[in-house]
Amino acid sequence: MAEQQRWGFSLPLEGLSLAEQRTAIQEAERIGYTDAWSLEVDGIDCFTPLAATAAWSEGLTVGTAIANVYTRTPSVLAMQAAALSELAPGRVVLGIGSSSPAIVDDWGGLPFSDPYRQVRDATKILRGLLAGERLSFESGRFRVRNFRLSRPPAQSVPIYIAALREGMLRLAGRLGDGAIINWLSAEDVKKVVPIAKAAAKEAGKDPARFEIGCRIFVCVTDDAAYTRQQAKRLITTYLTTPVYAAFHEWLGRGPALRPMLDAWAAGDRRGALAAVSDALLDELVLVGSAAACRERVQQYVDAGVTIPILYFAPFAPSGTPGEQSLRALQELRP
Repeated sequence: MAEQQRWGFSLPLEGLSLAEQRTAIQEAERIGYTDAWSLEVDGIDCFTPLAATAAWSEGLTVGTAIANVYTRTPSVLAMQAAALSELAPGRVVLGIGSSSPAIVDDWGGLPFSDPYRQVRDATKILRGLLAGERLSFESGRFRVRNFRLSRPPAQSVPIYIAALREGMLRLAGRLGDGAIINWLSAEDVKKVVPIAKAAAKEAGKDPARFEIGCRIFVCVTDDAAYTRQQAKRLITTYLTTPVYAAFHEWLGRGPALRPMLDAWAAGDRRGALAAVSDALLDELVLVGSAAACRERVQQYVDAGVTIPILYFAPFAPSGTPGEQSLRALQELRP
């Protein structure tokens, strides 16, 4: 691993309450992790764990992966990023993205429309607000009139954009300081990263300094058979959503996913699970010993990921989920 390689983990750690994560976060920093990146689905929000982590750590970079640009206005996102920056000056990254129709529309009651424009406009607004500008902006669903942060961050807050397919990858390259990618294989990284970096270069940026954060799903276990079956459930949960189904169609996995998607659409959850092939699992989820998983993580780094963000899936048959998360954190140290 290169000397300056960043090495991150995903928050919250499964199986531990937020209060219980203080010791784990401090241990992660002690053993060499550089980054803690939050996620947000239907449990803990993405900012509270980072505020705690910023207070509990001395040098960890804290980032959202991701904050949703539909369910929070840019002014609110800017205030949250500025508040984090007061806790951890120079250590905050604001990762934003469009999320998914389920989260935005079904759960949030907001129309999931024109995600490209939504992310583009939010990025422009956030860039100005985080720089301390007084801003008026009107485009699409956004209208900001004469707003300025009264406490803008003293140090710059980079903006990373979550991206799957070509359009958003190019947007990330043009407007972002980095891209956040998710649910893909190390081989897929070789297709995805050059698109974002080429756009960054076209925008006058140094592509070598354009960061690529990637959430990688990892199951450290001595009982791979049991764990693999649980990991397949994770695949059906994510890859049956329209956003990720379209992404993998673009990557060339349409035929491989078709049996699973057809069964899911027919309401046959068991059939969808049975249709997840071992080959697909091996491409998208890292299952096995810590040594084997670390080797696989390195493949992502070699393919172009600059910030591996390890999500420790607690699927082992023994031990509590919290114990499994802590074991993986320890054994997959940099």
